[in-house]
Amino acid sequence: MAPQLFIPPNACDSHLHIFDPRFREVLPADDMSAVPCTASAYAEVQRALQIDRAVVVTPRNYDTDNAVTVDAIAQMGLHRARGVAVLRPDVSDSTLALLHEQGIRGIRFTLYTPEHAPTSFDMVEPLAARIKVFGWHLQLHWTADQIVAHEGLLERLPVSVVFDHLGRLPVSVGLDHPAAAIIERLMREGRAWMKLSAPYLDSGKGRQSTYEDVDEVARHWIAVAPNQVVWGSDWPHTSLRSPPSTAIFLEKLFSWVDDQACLDRILVSNPERLYWDAEA
Repeated sequence: MAPQLFIPPNACDSHLHIFDPRFREVLPADDMSAVPCTASAYAEVQRALQIDRAVVVTPRNYDTDNAVTVDAIAQMGLHRARGVAVLRPDVSDSTLALLHEQGIRGIRFTLYTPEHAPTSFDMVEPLAARIKVFGWHLQLHWTADQIVAHEGLLERLPVSVVFDHLGRLPVSVGLDHPAAAIIERLMREGRAWMKLSAPYLDSGKGRQSTYEDVDEVARHWIAVAPNQVVWGSDWPHTSLRSPPSTAIFLEKLFSWVDDQACLDRILVSNPERLYWDAEA
């Protein structure tokens, strides 16, 4: 970490998953077969990173059962945690209201592998209309090609969207992929956010180079819309067979920013606006 930069108070890890054996996983584990990674285990990571706040994202393993996420938020406390749920359009109004009270602030669509997804593209627009009243957003883990294919859908949405994991641009194309222009336009308009997370998902060079081939993309998102980016650890890094220390990914963020003010926005004021200011 650059010596002139430091973790500010109320810093937020805006993307992590909890796997707790007290809650039954519904879908096959496949690459998400994590050892139990509970809220108490994550608390140790938080202390090591000096991160005060967290956003828990329901893993696809639990289908639309968000109990594991709600429980983790309750353990951490609403002043320190928020969550992103997985839901389908048949969710009741009363359930949405309860989830809001329990700290949920968005719905995730993990559709980069549609055959393994608990939701589908035709559910996006109906759910967006339902959650607008709560000030929630849609979190999208889509491929770059899917973003291009569904540009019209993105333009119609009445709520903000949060793109997962640096936008999933293939490193062979990077910012020349047509999805980059779509994402950039939406971010500049204040209609979209970017999560600076999981650089390993699209890196071709991997851990040996500290995923340096995604640096240009990450720095680009920060440059074009510094008020529309947040950072997430993606703990417990279940797509990696031998995950490194989570501190590596915080150090990665330090290498992407130019000054403390930018770091403070990404870790404090931006997640504050996205997750804590979203009230019904």
